[in-house]
Amino acid sequence: MHDDLEMMIGDKKIPTRILFKRMVKYVKPEWAHFLLAFIFLAINVAFNIAFPYLMGKLTDNLQSPSISLKFIISIAVGYLIMAVVSQICTYIQSMILQKAGQRIVYKLRMEVYEHIISMSQRQFNQMPVGSLVTRVVSYTASLSDLFTNILVNLLKNILLIVGVYAFMFFISWKLSLVMLIFIAVVFVISYFFRKIIHKIFQQERQYISDLNAFLNENLSGMKIIQIFNQEIKKSKQFEVRNEKLRKTRYKVLVAFGIYRPLVSFIYFLAIATTFTFALETIISSAEVVAFYLYLSKFFNPIQNIADQINGIQRAVTASERLFNLLDVKPDVVDEEDAIEIDHIDGKIEFKNVWFAYKEDEWILKDVSFVIEPKQTVAFVGATGAGKTTILGLIVRNYEIQKGQILIDGVDIKKIKIKSLRHAIGQMLQDVFLFSGTVKNNITLYDDSYSEDEIKKTCEYVNANQFIDKLENGYEQEVIERGENFSQGQRQLLSFARTVLHKPQILILDEATANIDTETEVLIQKSLEKMRNIGTMLVVAHRLSTIQKADNIIVLQKGEVIESGTHQQLLKQHGYYYKLYQLQFASDDQ
Repeated sequence: MHDDLEMMIGDKKIPTRILFKRMVKYVKPEWAHFLLAFIFLAINVAFNIAFPYLMGKLTDNLQSPSISLKFIISIAVGYLIMAVVSQICTYIQSMILQKAGQRIVYKLRMEVYEHIISMSQRQFNQMPVGSLVTRVVSYTASLSDLFTNILVNLLKNILLIVGVYAFMFFISWKLSLVMLIFIAVVFVISYFFRKIIHKIFQQERQYISDLNAFLNENLSGMKIIQIFNQEIKKSKQFEVRNEKLRKTRYKVLVAFGIYRPLVSFIYFLAIATTFTFALETIISSAEVVAFYLYLSKFFNPIQNIADQINGIQRAVTASERLFNLLDVKPDVVDEEDAIEIDHIDGKIEFKNVWFAYKEDEWILKDVSFVIEPKQTVAFVGATGAGKTTILGLIVRNYEIQKGQILIDGVDIKKIKIKSLRHAIGQMLQDVFLFSGTVKNNITLYDDSYSEDEIKKTCEYVNANQFIDKLENGYEQEVIERGENFSQGQRQLLSFARTVLHKPQILILDEATANIDTETEVLIQKSLEKMRNIGTMLVVAHRLSTIQKADNIIVLQKGEVIESGTHQQLLKQHGYYYKLYQLQFASDDQ
């Protein structure tokens, strides 16, 4: 099993003090709200501390023969007013913290998401989607709980402990000193408990992330699982991960199952000791009642702190994962002097380009070629020859290790990534459609396009021929991944999406593969029209689809071995000729 630390690049241990220091950056803009919440919290704590003292006074006066009903009523009214004010303070404090906490988490969640989409394809290949989803959703939720609930309750409990002990000391300094022994024992136990629970929660987070990654991968590949009857095998694999998570959760229950009763035992032992020493020190019954009430208020916060430690450990682990992700620097970024481009002619030049996904495992070796503006150029070669890699490098999905890639004589590293990709339209074999409508998938939710523009674009690429037959036309709902459309229909929508955004360079990577004959005819007609838009780069296994290309570049093991038109290459009787003969013989059969 690959745990979360192994699966995510850049993951490392971050000291807790560094984590809290980095969190301050998000808390700082909300400091005024936290200060206001603290004021209401202090008022609430003050009332909580005053209640036992008030009850002690009442007990003392109840022994007096001269006690009046008026006095009892005044005490009751005072108690009621304090209770109401305390609850109002709790409500206001809670609302302030919830709003401030949600704003903090909103900013953090946006920062994490924007950071993720700034990463390169290479980095995405090293990051399981399930793990990324866990970090954006679950881990930010843990931090939300930290800011809106855990920290305020921890602070409240600390204030209660300090305030209550001060009153206990005021009532009887001797009994309070005795209590220090029990306090020390509880804090020692809590210290070791925190260290144990921290390790368990780290493990738990890793198993949750692994489970999410497994679910994401297998739900996406469910069709293959069912085709090859792998359901039982996958269930067993899921069971292994599920069992590891269950055992880890059980460890949490055992840890708290030991800790809480142990603290409760110390609490009861402290009560017994209090009454024993109270008799020896001969304090009044009112003081004994007040001391007992304070004692219960003293140990309850200590027990509650254990729950806050639980939440803090979850938040610390979550923040460590989030900051590890944020610390991963995108490896494809704009250079400081990068420029915007409004229009390009479409000349593309590779100059001695070397590229490897892994160090020294070269996919492209000293590749050089020139594509003139408005040309249609095809790349041909066996699987793994580097065809798709070339297309990915042009849009800077990856960075080359050596050489230069130029567009209109400008190194693409000197062009802003957003500007570069805006000028290049990509149509891939695996078309991804989003949940929404047909129109949304064409415009990608860009409302600047008019209905007329959308329809004319669809007519241009022949997509209108199937859209007009849909029950709801352009408002037809698209289910997840576009499974309610055929491969060919999805490809036509991809063409419409690309052409609508007015690119000057078109990239087609196996865009005509795996489609039915009827739709292929529509697509071929679309491609003929699209050649007029600008420079077109095509990767296709079917050589019949690229015979009209202005230039065909033949690749083998990452090197350019031939180039020319279809007829020129056939006359050379080289590698391309052999590929053509193989496909021609295959088609005849």
